Amino acid sequence: MKYYGGCDSGSTYTKCVIIDENGKMVSDVTLRSRINAVLSCEDALNQAVEKVPDLHSPQELTYLVGTGYGRNKVPFADENISEISCHAMGVHVADPKVKAIIDIGGQDVKGIAVDTDGTVLNFAMNDKCAAGTGRFFEAMARAFEMELSEFSNLSLQAKNVIPITAQCTVFAESEVISLVGEGKPMDEIAAGIELSVAKRCFVMSKKAGAVDHITLTGGCAKNAGLKAAIEQVLNLKVIDLPIDPQLMGALGAAEFARQKAER
Repeated sequence: MKYYGGCDSGSTYTKCVIIDENGKMVSDVTLRSRINAVLSCEDALNQAVEKVPDLHSPQELTYLVGTGYGRNKVPFADENISEISCHAMGVHVADPKVKAIIDIGGQDVKGIAVDTDGTVLNFAMNDKCAAGTGRFFEAMARAFEMELSEFSNLSLQAKNVIPITAQCTVFAESEVISLVGEGKPMDEIAAGIELSVAKRCFVMSKKAGAVDHITLTGGCAKNAGLKAAIEQVLNLKVIDLPIDPQLMGALGAAEFARQKAER
């Protein structure tokens, strides 16, 4: 049996996926990224390989593709491919019916339109500001003195929304801290945060060509409050993927590895 790997070296998390020659996912790992991207990738690859009895080291992979923020740092990679292409291919593998993606990563937001073969039709990216990214949500959770998972569900309880006017992560964090200090309902503040990010996704959804549905990828796709806010603002159904949405970049990279090795 031949095995193919994809390693997504992200700014916040490093993900690795291994698939077999039939395209079946046989191993996956998600680790918090260290300062040294090479060490992060080595950790993820080694842990992923340990889950496959037939493999003993990453060098035994038939083909390995690196992607993500640190894609040039992936050891043993045969080549690297942009995370935009890999997220499109990953979603195509997970659910071929989905043709529009909003990818919310650690430091940027992307809208991606997917063609029938999993390649990219069009995309737009907001990488000028961290507002609305994974790091933004981590900052908001800190302001609430909550775990990120707890914060992600908080807005679902809100009956009203307290708007967040600041467009910058630093200013938004200060605004949130002030509102919390004033004793405003925390669920309503959280609802305002989720709504502000959802509005930022509007242009991305248009660039992705979304008509009636869209899917979310990246770690922020697990944010239930954000999903609900996006459905409200965009008036679109957010499709849940059958595979962890945080793994889409690594899965797409692994599928590219399989395709390229077979040529």
